[in-house]
Amino acid sequence: MKTAFISGITGQDGSYLAELLLDNDYFVVGLKRRTSLICTERLNHIYDHKNFRMEYWDLNDTGSTYRLLLEYKPDEFYNLAAQSHVRVSFDVPEDTISGIVLGTTRILEAIRHVSPLCRFYQASSSEMFGENPDIPEAGYNESSRLMPASPYACAKVFAHNLVRNYRASYGLHANSGILFNHESPRRGETFVTRKITIAAANIQLGNQTHIELGNLSAKRDWGHAKDYVRAMYLMLQQDKPDDYVIATGKTHSVKEFLDEVWKHANLGNSRQHLRINKKYFRPQEVPYLLGNSTKAHRILKWTPQYTFATLAKDMLTNDINKVKRKEGL
Repeated sequence: MKTAFISGITGQDGSYLAELLLDNDYFVVGLKRRTSLICTERLNHIYDHKNFRMEYWDLNDTGSTYRLLLEYKPDEFYNLAAQSHVRVSFDVPEDTISGIVLGTTRILEAIRHVSPLCRFYQASSSEMFGENPDIPEAGYNESSRLMPASPYACAKVFAHNLVRNYRASYGLHANSGILFNHESPRRGETFVTRKITIAAANIQLGNQTHIELGNLSAKRDWGHAKDYVRAMYLMLQQDKPDDYVIATGKTHSVKEFLDEVWKHANLGNSRQHLRINKKYFRPQEVPYLLGNSTKAHRILKWTPQYTFATLAKDMLTNDINKVKRKEGL
C-alpha cells in the first residue's frame, strides 16, 4: 500500500484528492496547521476511514516536516498548502509569500535529505502567466512566458522555478501542476464563483435581494476540482517528472458564470440583482486566462469530465440544498 502526504488537506483540492487516493488504496496522511478552529468540514465523511490519518504540521516548522517524513516514509507528497486567495495576497503579501516560497523550499529540502525517492507535487497556478501581452491563441502552455501580477502569483513563480531546480539538480521526482481556475461545491465562500452560487441560492429562497461583485469582465478558464485532482494524481504515476498545464481550453467571464448560475436558478436577468462594489477590484487585474492542456492530454491521458454548465449547476444545487438544510426545509 502506498502512503501519500497531502498538505492543505482541509481545502477544496485536499479533500477531493484524499477521496481519490483512498479509492486507489492509499494510506493518506493529511497535514493540517494547528489552530483554535477545527475546520475539517470537508473531511467529515472520511475522517474515520481506516487508511486516513491527520497530523499537525506547519509550513514554517522544518522539524515537523523531517519528523513526519522519517515516521511515515511517504511515496508521494502533494503540496497544496498556503494562502490561496489572489485578492487577499495584496492585503497580506508577506504571509502569502513566506508560506508559498519558504514553505516549498523547506519541503523540498526535507525530501532531498530524508526521503529522496518520495515523489513530489507542487500546486503552481495559472496566475503566474499574469497580464501577458503575448497571449497564445490556443492558450498558455508549459513554455509560455510568466508575468505575475500579484504577490500570490510572484510567490508561485518562485516556487515553480524552485521545483524545476531541485528536479534538475538533485534528480527528485518533483512535478508542478499549472492549474487554471478550478471550482466546486467545496470552494471557499469568499471566491467569486462560490459567492455567486450562494447568493443565487439565497435569492431563490427569499433570503437575499442582491449580490455585490467587482470586475465582471475578467475571463477565466474554469474547470471542476474533481477533474483537476485526478490530473495531480496522474502526474505522480509517470516514470519521468515534469510540469503540466491543466485547463479546459475554454474561457468565460465572471458575468458569464453569473448568468449561467442565474439561468439554472430560474432567476431571470442577473442585472436586476447585481450591484458593483469597487472594494472587490484587485489593484492589478489579470483580464484573460486560457490554458492549453495538449501535453496533459497526450502524456497523462487526462481530459476534463465536467463542462462549464455542469460545474455551475453542481455548485448551485449544492448551495440550494445547504441553505435548505440550514433552514430546516
